[in-house]
Amino acid sequence: MTFGHHHDHHGHHHHHGPGPGAAPARVGWLAGYGRFLVAALIMAVAVVAACVVLVGAGRAVVVTRFGNPVNVIVHPGLAWKLPAPIESTIDVDLRLRTTSSGLHDVGTRDGLRILVQAYVAWQVPAEADHIRQFLRAVRNQPDVAAQQLRNFIGSALEITATSFDLSSLVNTDPAKVQLSQFESRLRERLDEQALTVYGITIRQVGLERLTLPSETLNVTVSRMRAEREIVAAQRQAEGQRAAEEIASNANRDARVLIAKAKTEATDIEAKSRLQAAEIYGQAYSSAPDLYTLLRSLDTLGTIVSGNTRLILRTDAAPFRVLVDGPATVTAAPPPASVKDEPPAETAAPPSASVKDEAPTVTAAPPPAGVKVE
Repeated sequence: MTFGHHHDHHGHHHHHGPGPGAAPARVGWLAGYGRFLVAALIMAVAVVAACVVLVGAGRAVVVTRFGNPVNVIVHPGLAWKLPAPIESTIDVDLRLRTTSSGLHDVGTRDGLRILVQAYVAWQVPAEADHIRQFLRAVRNQPDVAAQQLRNFIGSALEITATSFDLSSLVNTDPAKVQLSQFESRLRERLDEQALTVYGITIRQVGLERLTLPSETLNVTVSRMRAEREIVAAQRQAEGQRAAEEIASNANRDARVLIAKAKTEATDIEAKSRLQAAEIYGQAYSSAPDLYTLLRSLDTLGTIVSGNTRLILRTDAAPFRVLVDGPATVTAAPPPASVKDEPPAETAAPPSASVKDEAPTVTAAPPPAGVKVE
């Protein structure tokens, strides 16, 4: 099959656009520049990251230029530096640390030995000069600084202990214990050396342990026993003085009371005698004979007891009343045993014999005297 083709070139205009190879060329150009831009961006980020310094809380950053410290940054936040290897950073820990000295055998002022262990709380101060000093002294190694502090503490304990007696460190009386003064003096001795040599400051110093060797313990126990014996003797003497004072006051009060009672008794006795005299006077004035009789009987009862044996004349007072009776009473007839006497006359008073038994009155001539057996 044959197709006819008529191509008229007269009046025919050809309009040619971009060819098929134009689009790939543009994409290649963009791809080449894009890779360059990404690389440049990555490089810029790397440069910025190398120039930015991040400082955290409780830390400091030392910027060194070819190994020489040129800047110390202590405030938390972002800071700038030149990229490595021109400048580099060293991170310094500013947080609080503690170090224990271990047991040290030291001597006191009174020549006794004690075992002491102390602790120290320390840190690097947030000051540029002290941070540089810390880097130069221990090369930013806290363990090295702690070891050097232990050596300082040992020597400081030895020197400080010589200023205190054992009784001022170990005592049963809290008022005599001077541990706080010991710690203060130990800190004064450590703080200056640590800051000057290592650039660190001491925040706190304390005694962690204090014990005694066996020989010192024996001496201490003996001293404490002696102190307690002295205190016991003082308390005993005070009690004895108080007891004597109480007894003296009681004796004095007793003497005063006895004297007062005797005075009152004397007054009462004088008043009673006066009243008795008045009563006797009234009784005598009212009945003289009865008064004489009663007084004679009272006297007889006073001088004669149950074991008394008397041989008295019956006509002598006060025994005459036993025979005569009151003056107003008529004399009784003489007993039957009386002989050779006129019945009209009054019988002679018989002699009386007073014994433990009932008395028997026998008429007899008046005796020449009185005889007591």
